[in-house]
Amino acid sequence: MTTETRRPAEAGAPTEIAAPPVRSGAERAGTTIGAGATGPGAPAAMRGRTSIAAAVVEKIAGMAAREVPGVLAPAGGLARIGALRHRLAGDREGVSRGVRVEVGERQTAIDLNVVVEYGLSIPEVTAAVRENVILALERMTGLEVVEVNIVVEDVRLPEEDAVEPESAVRVV
Repeated sequence: MTTETRRPAEAGAPTEIAAPPVRSGAERAGTTIGAGATGPGAPAAMRGRTSIAAAVVEKIAGMAAREVPGVLAPAGGLARIGALRHRLAGDREGVSRGVRVEVGERQTAIDLNVVVEYGLSIPEVTAAVRENVILALERMTGLEVVEVNIVVEDVRLPEEDAVEPESAVRVV
């Protein structure tokens, strides 16, 4: 909502209208962006409303978590079975598997389940995941990320890679 501040005019001077304060993307964004800014006097970018669905936030968080070295996959309840099903069926929702979000007007909270590569520092990997998820979500959505809770559900051992090679799981 835009408010105008009128300053008192001096004798013979025109009334001055101060422009509204410029707000950052995080301040004016949320699940609805630009609400209430309509009409020909409003800036074009603020005419109308933008809504961000929870599924979008889930996918962004899932992709951002996968970008971190050492995170093999966001996991679901049964990570390996879900990953196998994803590869066999071409399941498009695999990106958001193991991701739960709560999305409010201006803020979001994320819960992630992940599998980490054996031998890496779990605190370092989860700190990198947290940072990458927050940066991606705030940049792409303008929502403030209040927390990213991470459950390390499994550690992938080197022997497990030999048992389940990527090339062995194909649909013919």
